[in-house]
Amino acid sequence: MASLVIFLPLLAIMYFFMIRPQQKQLAEQRETLASLEVGDEVLTSSGIYGVITEFDGPTLFLEVADGVEIKATRESVSSIISYDESDDDGDDDVEAEIEHEGPIS
Repeated sequence: MASLVIFLPLLAIMYFFMIRPQQKQLAEQRETLASLEVGDEVLTSSGIYGVITEFDGPTLFLEVADGVEIKATRESVSSIISYDESDDDGDDDVEAEIEHEGPIS
């Protein structure tokens, strides 16, 4: 009986720290895949950035460069890329960062 009293709280802790967050993450991924639209910029699980140009059932076509399209599955999309509208050109920040670096020691 004493082992049952210890075992039940451990199961509850395991559920709240391991199983429940994983289920939430899977639900969010399913929701993301369902909300994909033509024109969305996405990142695939293999690290390829592209813009969705067309859907064909469970597959989609990504434009990865001007005039270059690849075919991928919906499940390969890991996230939708969104940019901060207040930052017009991110290169200014990079250039400022490079200008302020000192010599390599």
